[in-house]
Amino acid sequence: MTFPVFSSRQTEPSARGKEFGTHLRPRILANLSGYTDLFTAAGASGTQVRGWAERALERSAAWAPRLADEIAGIAAGAGLEPWQVAAVNARTEILAAVDATTGAIAGEGECSTSVVLPDSAPARTVQTWDWHDHLRDAPVLWELEPRPGHVVRTFTEAGALAKIGVNTAGLGVHFNILRHRSDTADVGVPVHLIARRILEEAATVEEAADIARSAEVSASTVITAVTASDAASIEISPAGVAVIPPRPDGVLLHCNHFLDPGLAPGERHASDRPGTYDRLRHLRANVAGLSREDLTARALSMLSHGPDYAPVCAHPDLTQPINQRWETVATIGLDVTAGRLRVHRGGPCRVAAETWQTF
Repeated sequence: MTFPVFSSRQTEPSARGKEFGTHLRPRILANLSGYTDLFTAAGASGTQVRGWAERALERSAAWAPRLADEIAGIAAGAGLEPWQVAAVNARTEILAAVDATTGAIAGEGECSTSVVLPDSAPARTVQTWDWHDHLRDAPVLWELEPRPGHVVRTFTEAGALAKIGVNTAGLGVHFNILRHRSDTADVGVPVHLIARRILEEAATVEEAADIARSAEVSASTVITAVTASDAASIEISPAGVAVIPPRPDGVLLHCNHFLDPGLAPGERHASDRPGTYDRLRHLRANVAGLSREDLTARALSMLSHGPDYAPVCAHPDLTQPINQRWETVATIGLDVTAGRLRVHRGGPCRVAAETWQTF
């Protein structure tokens, strides 16, 4: 089973958004409905969500007006109001705002990323993308050309401008959510728009970091930028941006807690979701497999199930409410030299050579 693929033909942001919104209207509506349910389960009112989404759109328009135009275009194509599509793009910020307002936090789960830079070969990457199981049909693969000759391919959610992806300038990004004590309900630039601008504008890791530094955010995440011979995990929070380089042996691993010594004291997952530390230890113990050229071998090296071991491959506990249920929705590798992603629908426990979708 594969994810749907859409290739945009429009180059102007508003028209491209309308094309995307029109073509994927049922999926965008379903994704918005799923997020509405998630926000409600987390404790947010409809009035709060609209206010936060409108604030996110306002901040986006100030930081990246072309992307705000594209969000408005998606809304027009899907028959929605712009704030509704902004809510999908700002779902990380809205959940952080709920957390800051109520003290609630989602349950165990989330993503694990591995990048290895061999001495004489391009970067080898793999990540699991975990999210709430009722949103498992949200992802789409979207190809667009924001300027002539520069193609972006992204694994994202229907209605969201980007997430994990690559561009034809030779740069790709992985994506993991973080939580920091500085996260706030004063909604800032959505981190998903930062990923999109990096994919649109950056060809180097340093350029990616500069784009991240230019955004005033209200929620935390880590965007791991990768080229054939370089990589860094760019930890983003309202308290600041930190760049984590690979170890001297070329290994760069990240889960859902801060690694930068200046940001780590504000870590929210230390007590709330300690499984992130177990997952990172699991990755460190399996670096040999994560260094393999074969993507299937790398994915299988990530494999671990809870509760006795680090749950790198997550399966939902259906006895829990939707905001406490997690599933590994996809396993993804980047081929930055070819400008492509390879995507497996589901977790590493079901990966095989023939289950990869090449995009």
